[in-house]
Amino acid sequence: MSLQKKWVDSFQLFENKEDILKNKRQEAIIFFEQKGFPTKKDEAWKYTSLSTLLKNDFEILVSKQTSLTSEDVRPFWIQEDSHKVVFVDGVYSSELSQVQSDSFMVSSFREILKSEDAADFTSKYFDRETRKDDVFTALNTAFSKDGICIYIPKNKVVEKPIELLFLATDLGKAMCYQPRNIIEVGENAQVKIIEMHHNLSTQKVLTNVVTEIFVDKNAILDYYKIQNDSLTSSMIDNTYISQEGNSNASVHTFSFGGELTRNNLNFYHHGERLESTLKGVTILSGTQHVDNYTLVNHAEPNCESHQDYKAILSDNSAGVFNGKIMVEKIAQKTNAYQQNDTILLSKKATINTKPQLEIFADDVKCSHGCTVGELDKDALFYLQTRGIPKKEGEALLTYAFANTVLESVRIPALEDRVSEMISVKLGTGVLI
Repeated sequence: MSLQKKWVDSFQLFENKEDILKNKRQEAIIFFEQKGFPTKKDEAWKYTSLSTLLKNDFEILVSKQTSLTSEDVRPFWIQEDSHKVVFVDGVYSSELSQVQSDSFMVSSFREILKSEDAADFTSKYFDRETRKDDVFTALNTAFSKDGICIYIPKNKVVEKPIELLFLATDLGKAMCYQPRNIIEVGENAQVKIIEMHHNLSTQKVLTNVVTEIFVDKNAILDYYKIQNDSLTSSMIDNTYISQEGNSNASVHTFSFGGELTRNNLNFYHHGERLESTLKGVTILSGTQHVDNYTLVNHAEPNCESHQDYKAILSDNSAGVFNGKIMVEKIAQKTNAYQQNDTILLSKKATINTKPQLEIFADDVKCSHGCTVGELDKDALFYLQTRGIPKKEGEALLTYAFANTVLESVRIPALEDRVSEMISVKLGTGVLI
Protein backbone atom coordinates (compact mmCIF):
# COMPACT_ATOMS: atom_id res chain seq x y z
CA MET A 1 0.00 0.00 0.00
CA SER A 2 1.33 3.44 -0.90
CA LEU A 3 1.78 6.05 1.80
CA GLN A 4 -0.78 8.24 0.08
CA LYS A 5 -3.46 5.54 0.17
CA LYS A 6 -2.55 4.63 3.75
CA TRP A 7 -3.10 8.22 4.87
CA VAL A 8 -6.34 8.61 2.91
CA ASP A 9 -7.67 5.43 4.55
CA SER A 10 -6.46 6.67 7.96
CA PHE A 11 -8.70 9.73 7.68
CA GLN A 12 -11.75 7.53 8.32
CA LEU A 13 -10.25 6.68 11.73
CA PHE A 14 -9.23 10.26 12.58
CA GLU A 15 -10.99 11.29 15.77
CA ASN A 16 -11.42 14.93 14.68
CA LYS A 17 -12.86 14.33 11.21
CA GLU A 18 -16.39 15.31 12.36
CA ASP A 19 -15.46 18.41 14.38
CA ILE A 20 -16.30 22.01 13.50
CA LEU A 21 -13.80 21.88 10.64
CA LYS A 22 -15.31 18.75 9.09
CA ASN A 23 -16.22 20.40 5.77
CA LYS A 24 -12.74 21.85 5.31
CA ARG A 25 -11.16 18.59 6.39
CA GLN A 26 -13.25 16.60 3.92
CA GLU A 27 -12.38 18.95 1.06
CA ALA A 28 -8.69 18.77 2.01
CA ILE A 29 -8.47 14.98 2.12
CA ILE A 30 -10.26 14.73 -1.26
CA PHE A 31 -7.75 17.20 -2.70
CA PHE A 32 -4.85 15.18 -1.27
CA GLU A 33 -6.30 11.94 -2.64
CA GLN A 34 -6.68 13.44 -6.13
CA LYS A 35 -3.44 15.42 -6.23
CA GLY A 36 -1.01 13.13 -4.41
CA PHE A 37 2.46 14.08 -3.25
CA PRO A 38 4.40 16.58 -5.39
CA THR A 39 7.12 15.23 -7.68
CA LYS A 40 10.04 16.80 -9.52
CA LYS A 41 7.70 17.26 -12.48
CA ASP A 42 6.00 20.02 -10.45
CA GLU A 43 7.86 23.26 -11.10
CA ALA A 44 7.84 24.25 -7.42
CA TRP A 45 9.47 20.91 -6.50
CA LYS A 46 11.81 20.62 -9.46
CA TYR A 47 14.95 20.36 -7.32
CA THR A 48 13.54 18.49 -4.31
CA SER A 49 12.66 14.82 -4.52
CA LEU A 50 10.42 13.22 -1.90
CA SER A 51 10.92 9.67 -3.19
CA THR A 52 13.30 8.54 -0.45
CA LEU A 53 11.29 10.22 2.30
CA LEU A 54 8.02 8.65 1.19
CA LYS A 55 9.46 5.15 1.35
CA ASN A 56 9.08 5.39 5.13
CA ASP A 57 5.90 3.86 6.54
CA PHE A 58 4.82 6.92 8.51
CA GLU A 59 1.87 6.62 10.86
CA ILE A 60 -0.26 9.75 10.78
CA LEU A 61 -2.52 8.97 13.75
CA VAL A 62 -0.94 9.19 17.21
CA SER A 63 -2.16 6.39 19.45
CA LYS A 64 -0.23 7.24 22.61
CA GLN A 65 1.92 9.91 24.20
CA THR A 66 5.13 9.73 26.20
CA SER A 67 5.56 11.60 29.48
CA LEU A 68 8.55 13.91 29.79
CA THR A 69 9.89 15.94 32.69
CA SER A 70 11.07 19.54 32.85
CA GLU A 71 14.63 18.20 33.06
CA ASP A 72 14.13 16.42 29.73
CA VAL A 73 13.27 19.67 27.96
CA ARG A 74 15.64 22.02 29.78
CA PRO A 75 18.60 21.59 27.34
CA PHE A 76 16.53 22.86 24.44
CA TRP A 77 15.64 26.27 25.84
CA ILE A 78 17.40 29.27 24.33
CA GLN A 79 16.80 31.71 27.15
CA GLU A 80 16.10 31.04 30.82
CA ASP A 81 13.84 34.07 31.19
CA SER A 82 11.24 33.39 28.51
CA HIS A 83 7.70 32.16 28.03
CA LYS A 84 7.85 28.45 27.24
CA VAL A 85 5.32 26.42 25.26
CA VAL A 86 5.86 22.66 24.85
CA PHE A 87 4.25 20.04 22.62
CA VAL A 88 4.99 16.34 23.06
CA ASP A 89 4.13 13.98 20.20
CA GLY A 90 1.93 16.65 18.66
CA VAL A 91 -0.05 17.45 21.82
CA TYR A 92 0.20 20.57 24.00
CA SER A 93 1.71 19.92 27.44
CA SER A 94 0.46 22.35 30.07
CA GLU A 95 2.70 20.66 32.67
CA LEU A 96 5.91 21.43 30.76
CA SER A 97 4.85 24.86 29.51
CA GLN A 98 5.61 28.04 31.45
CA VAL A 99 3.63 31.08 30.35
CA GLN A 100 3.54 33.70 33.09
CA SER A 101 1.88 36.79 31.70
CA ASP A 102 -1.50 38.46 31.55
CA SER A 103 -0.43 40.66 28.62
CA PHE A 104 -1.27 38.04 25.98
CA MET A 105 -3.31 34.88 25.53
CA VAL A 106 -2.10 31.36 24.78
CA SER A 107 -4.28 28.36 24.10
CA SER A 108 -3.91 25.04 22.38
CA PHE A 109 -5.59 24.68 19.00
CA ARG A 110 -7.30 21.53 20.27
CA GLU A 111 -8.94 23.36 23.17
CA ILE A 112 -10.13 26.23 21.00
CA LEU A 113 -11.85 23.79 18.63
CA LYS A 114 -13.83 22.53 21.64
CA SER A 115 -14.72 25.99 22.97
CA GLU A 116 -17.88 28.07 22.51
CA ASP A 117 -15.88 30.49 20.35
CA ALA A 118 -14.73 27.82 17.91
CA ALA A 119 -17.00 28.93 15.06
CA ASP A 120 -15.95 32.59 15.30
CA PHE A 121 -12.27 31.69 15.67
CA THR A 122 -12.11 29.32 12.73
CA SER A 123 -14.08 31.59 10.41
CA LYS A 124 -11.79 34.52 11.23
CA TYR A 125 -8.41 32.77 11.13
CA PHE A 126 -8.31 29.17 9.96
CA ASP A 127 -7.15 28.66 6.38
CA ARG A 128 -7.63 32.36 5.58
CA GLU A 129 -4.34 33.08 3.84
CA THR A 130 -3.13 29.60 2.95
CA ARG A 131 -2.43 28.42 -0.57
CA LYS A 132 -5.30 26.19 -1.63
CA ASP A 133 -3.14 24.43 -4.23
CA ASP A 134 -0.52 23.22 -1.73
CA VAL A 135 -0.78 19.50 -0.98
CA PHE A 136 0.97 19.61 2.38
CA THR A 137 -1.18 22.49 3.62
CA ALA A 138 -4.24 20.47 2.64
CA LEU A 139 -2.84 17.43 4.42
CA ASN A 140 -2.35 19.51 7.56
CA THR A 141 -5.89 20.89 7.29
CA ALA A 142 -7.26 17.36 7.09
CA PHE A 143 -5.28 15.95 10.02
CA SER A 144 -4.41 18.91 12.28
CA LYS A 145 -5.23 17.99 15.84
CA ASP A 146 -3.31 20.44 17.98
CA GLY A 147 -0.98 23.41 17.82
CA ILE A 148 -0.53 26.75 19.51
CA CYS A 149 -2.80 29.78 19.26
CA ILE A 150 -1.34 33.07 20.47
CA TYR A 151 -3.08 36.44 20.64
CA ILE A 152 -1.18 39.62 21.52
CA PRO A 153 -3.79 42.30 22.30
CA LYS A 154 -3.69 45.86 21.00
CA ASN A 155 -0.85 48.04 22.36
CA LYS A 156 0.75 45.16 24.30
CA VAL A 157 4.52 44.65 24.20
CA VAL A 158 5.66 41.16 25.19
CA GLU A 159 9.07 41.84 26.70
CA LYS A 160 10.27 38.23 27.01
CA PRO A 161 10.55 35.91 24.00
CA ILE A 162 8.00 33.14 23.53
CA GLU A 163 9.73 29.81 22.84
CA LEU A 164 7.74 27.10 21.04
CA LEU A 165 9.21 23.62 21.45
CA PHE A 166 7.82 20.62 19.57
CA LEU A 167 9.22 17.26 20.75
CA ALA A 168 8.80 13.81 19.24
CA THR A 169 9.45 10.79 21.45
CA ASP A 170 10.00 7.13 20.60
CA LEU A 171 6.61 5.56 19.86
CA GLY A 172 8.19 2.48 18.28
CA LYS A 173 7.37 3.46 14.70
CA ALA A 174 7.90 6.20 12.15
CA MET A 175 5.52 9.09 12.80
CA CYS A 176 4.14 12.10 10.95
CA TYR A 177 2.90 15.08 12.99
CA GLN A 178 0.62 17.91 11.81
CA PRO A 179 0.89 20.97 14.10
CA ARG A 180 -1.39 23.90 13.25
CA ASN A 181 -0.36 27.25 14.71
CA ILE A 182 -2.34 30.51 14.55
CA ILE A 183 -0.85 33.77 15.82
CA GLU A 184 -2.28 37.29 15.86
CA VAL A 185 -0.22 40.33 16.79
CA GLY A 186 -2.68 43.10 17.56
CA GLU A 187 -2.47 46.74 16.55
CA ASN A 188 0.65 48.46 17.96
CA ALA A 189 1.68 45.20 19.69
CA GLN A 190 5.17 43.64 19.68
CA VAL A 191 6.41 40.09 20.18
CA LYS A 192 9.45 37.86 19.60
CA ILE A 193 8.87 34.14 18.98
CA ILE A 194 11.33 31.24 18.64
CA GLU A 195 10.16 27.95 17.09
CA MET A 196 12.08 24.67 17.50
CA HIS A 197 11.43 21.00 16.63
CA HIS A 198 13.39 18.04 18.01
CA ASN A 199 13.15 14.28 17.57
CA LEU A 200 14.17 12.46 20.76
CA SER A 201 13.96 8.97 19.24
CA THR A 202 15.82 6.91 16.68
CA GLN A 203 12.62 6.46 14.68
CA LYS A 204 12.00 8.51 11.54
CA VAL A 205 9.82 11.57 12.06
CA LEU A 206 8.17 13.84 9.52
CA THR A 207 6.71 17.13 10.75
CA ASN A 208 4.23 18.85 8.46
CA VAL A 209 3.59 22.17 10.17
CA VAL A 210 1.35 25.04 9.07
CA THR A 211 1.56 28.43 10.78
CA GLU A 212 -0.79 31.31 10.00
CA ILE A 213 0.30 34.70 11.35
CA PHE A 214 -1.70 37.95 11.28
CA VAL A 215 0.23 41.16 11.95
CA ASP A 216 -2.12 44.10 12.51
CA LYS A 217 -1.50 47.82 11.91
CA ASN A 218 1.72 49.23 13.40
CA ALA A 219 2.57 45.86 14.99
CA ILE A 220 6.07 44.36 15.15
CA LEU A 221 6.79 40.62 14.85
CA ASP A 222 10.21 38.95 15.12
CA TYR A 223 9.96 35.23 14.33
CA TYR A 224 12.89 32.82 14.51
CA LYS A 225 12.91 29.24 13.24
CA ILE A 226 15.69 27.00 14.59
CA GLN A 227 16.01 23.82 12.50
CA ASN A 228 18.80 21.84 14.12
CA ASP A 229 17.20 18.43 14.50
CA SER A 230 18.69 14.93 14.14
CA LEU A 231 19.16 13.19 10.80
CA THR A 232 16.17 10.97 11.55
CA SER A 233 13.92 14.00 11.08
CA SER A 234 12.40 15.75 8.09
CA MET A 235 10.15 18.79 7.91
CA ILE A 236 7.69 20.47 5.58
CA ASP A 237 7.06 23.97 6.94
CA ASN A 238 4.35 26.20 5.49
CA THR A 239 4.20 29.67 7.05
CA TYR A 240 1.72 32.30 5.89
CA ILE A 241 2.04 35.89 7.12
CA SER A 242 -0.65 38.53 6.56
CA GLN A 243 0.44 42.13 7.23
CA GLU A 244 -1.59 45.28 7.71
CA GLY A 245 -0.43 48.87 7.17
CA ASN A 246 2.72 50.21 8.87
CA SER A 247 3.54 46.81 10.37
CA ASN A 248 6.98 45.24 10.51
CA ALA A 249 7.38 41.46 10.28
CA SER A 250 10.66 39.55 10.09
CA VAL A 251 11.39 35.83 9.87
CA HIS A 252 14.87 34.36 10.39
CA THR A 253 15.33 30.69 9.45
CA PHE A 254 18.42 28.80 10.65
CA SER A 255 18.66 25.37 8.99
CA PHE A 256 21.47 23.16 10.30
CA GLY A 257 19.93 19.75 11.06
CA GLY A 258 17.45 17.26 9.69
CA GLU A 259 17.52 14.98 6.67
CA LEU A 260 15.18 16.90 4.37
CA THR A 261 13.65 20.31 5.03
CA ARG A 262 11.28 22.30 2.86
CA ASN A 263 10.46 25.85 4.02
CA ASN A 264 7.57 27.60 2.27
CA LEU A 265 7.44 31.19 3.54
CA ASN A 266 4.66 33.41 2.18
CA PHE A 267 4.09 37.11 2.93
CA TYR A 268 0.89 38.92 1.90
CA HIS A 269 0.57 42.72 2.08
CA HIS A 270 -2.78 44.28 3.01
CA GLY A 271 -1.78 47.84 3.79
CA GLU A 272 0.66 50.60 2.92
CA ARG A 273 4.05 51.48 4.39
CA LEU A 274 4.76 48.08 5.86
CA GLU A 275 8.04 46.17 5.88
CA SER A 276 8.78 42.46 5.45
CA THR A 277 12.14 40.85 6.20
CA LEU A 278 13.10 37.29 5.27
CA LYS A 279 16.55 36.05 6.23
CA GLY A 280 18.11 32.63 6.48
CA VAL A 281 21.33 30.73 7.10
CA THR A 282 21.69 27.13 5.91
CA ILE A 283 24.72 25.00 6.82
CA LEU A 284 24.60 21.41 5.57
CA SER A 285 26.82 18.33 5.45
CA GLY A 286 26.49 14.68 4.48
CA THR A 287 23.44 14.19 2.25
CA GLN A 288 21.25 16.80 3.93
CA HIS A 289 18.80 18.72 1.75
CA VAL A 290 17.17 22.10 2.49
CA ASP A 291 14.78 23.87 0.11
CA ASN A 292 13.77 27.49 0.85
CA TYR A 293 10.77 28.63 -1.18
CA THR A 294 9.67 32.22 -0.56
CA LEU A 295 6.94 34.52 -1.84
CA VAL A 296 6.37 38.20 -1.05
CA ASN A 297 3.15 39.52 -2.58
CA HIS A 298 3.33 43.32 -2.80
CA ALA A 299 -0.34 44.23 -3.22
CA GLU A 300 -0.28 47.77 -1.80
CA PRO A 301 1.83 50.90 -2.52
CA ASN A 302 4.80 52.21 -0.56
CA CYS A 303 5.94 48.92 0.99
CA GLU A 304 9.35 47.30 1.41
CA SER A 305 10.66 43.75 1.52
CA HIS A 306 14.20 42.46 2.12
CA GLN A 307 15.39 38.91 1.53
CA ASP A 308 18.89 37.69 2.38
CA TYR A 309 19.62 33.94 2.37
CA LYS A 310 23.07 32.41 2.92
CA ALA A 311 24.04 28.77 2.41
CA ILE A 312 27.23 26.87 3.28
CA LEU A 313 27.23 23.38 1.78
CA SER A 314 29.72 20.55 2.20
CA ASP A 315 30.03 16.82 1.36
CA ASN A 316 27.07 15.67 -0.79
CA SER A 317 24.55 18.10 0.63
CA ALA A 318 22.11 20.06 -1.51
CA GLY A 319 20.49 23.44 -1.15
CA VAL A 320 17.64 25.08 -3.03
CA PHE A 321 16.52 28.70 -3.03
CA ASN A 322 13.42 29.60 -5.01
CA GLY A 323 12.31 33.11 -4.14
CA LYS A 324 9.64 35.21 -5.80
CA ILE A 325 8.80 38.89 -5.41
CA MET A 326 5.42 39.72 -6.93
CA VAL A 327 4.50 43.39 -7.36
CA GLU A 328 0.88 44.06 -8.27
CA LYS A 329 -0.09 46.94 -10.57
CA ILE A 330 -1.40 49.00 -7.67
CA ALA A 331 1.80 48.57 -5.64
CA GLN A 332 3.64 51.68 -6.83
CA LYS A 333 6.69 52.91 -4.86
CA THR A 334 7.58 49.35 -3.87
CA ASN A 335 11.14 48.80 -2.66
CA ALA A 336 12.05 45.11 -2.81
CA TYR A 337 15.43 43.40 -2.47
CA GLN A 338 16.34 39.74 -2.78
CA GLN A 339 19.76 38.08 -2.50
CA ASN A 340 20.93 34.48 -2.23
CA ASP A 341 24.64 33.69 -1.67
CA THR A 342 26.17 30.23 -1.38
CA ILE A 343 29.59 28.86 -0.45
CA LEU A 344 30.39 25.34 -1.63
CA LEU A 345 32.95 23.58 0.56
CA SER A 346 32.89 20.41 -1.56
CA LYS A 347 32.88 19.68 -5.27
CA LYS A 348 29.99 17.29 -4.70
CA ALA A 349 27.75 19.79 -2.90
CA THR A 350 25.05 21.38 -5.07
CA ILE A 351 22.90 24.49 -5.03
CA ASN A 352 19.95 25.36 -7.25
CA THR A 353 19.01 29.01 -6.90
CA LYS A 354 16.24 30.89 -8.67
CA PRO A 355 15.52 34.45 -7.51
CA GLN A 356 12.50 35.84 -9.36
CA LEU A 357 10.79 39.19 -9.93
CA GLU A 358 7.27 39.48 -11.28
CA ILE A 359 6.46 43.19 -11.60
CA PHE A 360 3.29 44.81 -12.91
CA ALA A 361 3.90 48.31 -11.50
CA ASP A 362 6.18 50.84 -13.19
CA ASP A 363 7.39 53.05 -10.30
CA VAL A 364 9.37 50.59 -8.19
CA LYS A 365 12.86 49.78 -6.96
CA CYS A 366 13.39 46.02 -7.17
CA SER A 367 16.57 43.98 -7.37
CA HIS A 368 17.56 40.35 -7.07
CA GLY A 369 20.72 38.33 -7.41
CA CYS A 370 22.73 35.29 -6.38
CA THR A 371 26.35 34.25 -6.03
CA VAL A 372 27.93 30.80 -5.80
CA GLY A 373 31.58 30.20 -4.97
CA GLU A 374 34.21 28.88 -2.58
CA LEU A 375 35.82 30.39 0.50
CA ASP A 376 38.30 33.15 -0.32
CA LYS A 377 41.60 31.26 -0.50
CA ASP A 378 43.69 34.43 -0.10
CA ALA A 379 41.82 35.41 3.05
CA LEU A 380 42.19 31.86 4.41
CA PHE A 381 45.92 31.89 3.66
CA TYR A 382 46.25 35.25 5.42
CA LEU A 383 44.63 33.85 8.57
CA GLN A 384 46.91 30.80 8.47
CA THR A 385 49.99 33.04 8.27
CA ARG A 386 48.76 34.66 11.48
CA GLY A 387 48.76 31.30 13.29
CA ILE A 388 45.10 30.40 12.88
CA PRO A 389 44.62 26.73 11.88
CA LYS A 390 42.81 26.08 8.61
CA LYS A 391 39.67 24.65 10.23
CA GLU A 392 39.27 27.61 12.56
CA GLY A 393 40.07 29.99 9.71
CA GLU A 394 37.28 28.47 7.63
CA ALA A 395 34.93 28.91 10.59
CA LEU A 396 35.84 32.58 10.94
CA LEU A 397 35.35 33.25 7.24
CA THR A 398 32.09 31.35 7.27
CA TYR A 399 30.82 33.35 10.21
CA ALA A 400 31.72 36.59 8.44
CA PHE A 401 29.82 35.34 5.39
CA ALA A 402 26.69 34.64 7.47
CA ASN A 403 26.96 37.72 9.67
CA THR A 404 24.58 39.83 7.59
CA VAL A 405 21.84 37.50 8.80
CA LEU A 406 23.01 37.11 12.40
CA GLU A 407 23.44 40.83 12.99
CA SER A 408 19.68 41.43 12.71
CA VAL A 409 18.79 38.86 15.42
CA ARG A 410 17.20 40.83 18.27
CA ILE A 411 17.59 38.22 21.03
CA PRO A 412 21.21 38.15 22.31
CA ALA A 413 20.89 34.67 23.82
CA LEU A 414 19.63 33.37 20.48
CA GLU A 415 22.49 34.98 18.59
CA ASP A 416 24.95 33.27 20.96
CA ARG A 417 23.22 29.91 20.54
CA VAL A 418 23.21 30.15 16.75
CA SER A 419 26.91 31.05 16.76
CA GLU A 420 27.54 27.94 18.85
CA MET A 421 25.52 25.83 16.40
CA ILE A 422 27.60 27.17 13.53
CA SER A 423 30.78 26.22 15.38
CA VAL A 424 29.52 22.69 15.99
CA LYS A 425 28.29 22.31 12.43
CA LEU A 426 31.65 23.33 11.06
CA GLY A 427 33.42 20.84 13.29
CA THR A 428 35.57 23.32 15.15
CA GLY A 429 35.82 23.98 18.87
CA VAL A 430 36.08 27.69 18.33
CA LEU A 431 33.02 29.56 19.57
CA ILE A 432 32.58 32.63 17.45
